[in-house]
Amino acid sequence: MTFSDWFERALPYEEFLKRHGTEGDRRAWSEVYDSVRLTDAQRDLVAAFPRRMLVLCLAGAWCGDCVAQCPILARIAAANPRIDLRFLDRDAHADLASALRICGGSRVPVVVFLSEDGQECARLGDRTLSRYRWLAARQLGSQYPGGPPPSDESLTAAVTQDWLNEFERVQLMLRTSARLRQMHGD
Repeated sequence: MTFSDWFERALPYEEFLKRHGTEGDRRAWSEVYDSVRLTDAQRDLVAAFPRRMLVLCLAGAWCGDCVAQCPILARIAAANPRIDLRFLDRDAHADLASALRICGGSRVPVVVFLSEDGQECARLGDRTLSRYRWLAARQLGSQYPGGPPPSDESLTAAVTQDWLNEFERVQLMLRTSARLRQMHGD
């Protein structure tokens, strides 16, 4: 099965949470979604993306890393109707989880970026660089040379920027692709 096939099986954000989340899970995701703010410049950047992007996220409604990051993905996708974000539950799709293993484990969230015709462009998971820096500072203490971890508010902004950087990178890949430029005549 291709990622494009998986994408067709995947669910939109709200439907994913309704089907796979408890009331508490949905409340936690909603609180993060409500706290995420894109700056005007970030919103304008995403809104200007001309290419359709298919974004497949393997997640768990129960997962703390998913709670902290998947609502960010939904905020970004809400800024441009050409971004089609969909979710699959890791535990309900063990074969996909196995194909997307990271560092030997079935981690979540894992995001697969696809072109409009289902070609894989990139993968990112289970945490962004800013989230790993925050985790390392907390877990490694003085062994981590990066200093004290940021506050939760600044961490959310940093993780949002990390995800925006990846969305932009993939959009630029799609925009400059000779194959897609020929298909679109631009």
